[in-house]
Amino acid sequence: MTDAPIMLKHALPYIRLYRGKVFVVKVGGRVVARPKTLDAVVEDVCLLQEVGIKVVLVHGGGPQATELSRAMGFEPRFVAGRRVTDERALEVAKMVYAGKVNIDILASFRAHQAPAVGVSGVDGGLVTARRRPKKLVAEPGREPVEVDYGLVGDIEGVDPRPLETLLAGGYTPVIACLGSDPEGTILNINADSVAEAVARALRAEKLVVITDTEGLLKDAADPASLVSYTDVEEVLKFKADGRLSGGMLPKVEACLRALEGGVRRTHIINGLKPGALQREIFTNAGCGTMIVARRERQDCAQGAAA
Repeated sequence: MTDAPIMLKHALPYIRLYRGKVFVVKVGGRVVARPKTLDAVVEDVCLLQEVGIKVVLVHGGGPQATELSRAMGFEPRFVAGRRVTDERALEVAKMVYAGKVNIDILASFRAHQAPAVGVSGVDGGLVTARRRPKKLVAEPGREPVEVDYGLVGDIEGVDPRPLETLLAGGYTPVIACLGSDPEGTILNINADSVAEAVARALRAEKLVVITDTEGLLKDAADPASLVSYTDVEEVLKFKADGRLSGGMLPKVEACLRALEGGVRRTHIINGLKPGALQREIFTNAGCGTMIVARRERQDCAQGAAA
């Protein structure tokens, strides 16, 4: 078990509150790449299942894709932090996301005697996307240039029925971040985007983004400046002030879209910390950043459980 287990009596109010609800948990590629960390996250997910919470797991795999690309003799290309996906890069994405990474996660579930099923957005028409159009992108210190991201998809819709069927059968769906257009063209899709779109389609209670850094920081250079609890308006101010950048920006944007789409609460936590998911869900203090809508924040201030 984790190094910092949560006392059951303290968790009971949260267990009662969330039993039967759906959580969407997104795990970043850097977390998945560490076997011990992955196992700890899966163990926490299994605990949620055991107390009656239904979990859908969405995973990335960017570092693993970069590693395989280099092993195959070509350097991946990024523009403004976004991966450009040509045909070679797409083959790598299929091998890594729907192959190695997905199987590694399923193996961890199997080790914990928990039933899980690996799918991609292509399975059952789960995620429908369209190829991203060319767009002007401005990198710091450079003039805007038109960028073709290649076989990268923007999500048009999610059909929740395959996931609902698996959840009803007691399985944890483990989703690789690939999708396709209606004509069957496979597209690489940002995992944060897949997670928030799935959370919206399932009317999830929570979206939890597990990464390898702290949550939202007032000062990006100071881990002690963690913002543990905030709302949409405050996050938008952070964004306007330029205090959101790099990999944190798409994660925060995914949380905002999820809230807009009806997800009640969203969280960003550091999965490298043992028991982080348990602490975030089953304690009032949490361990990362919880982002809610303004009305929800007011409700929380009046005593609603985290």
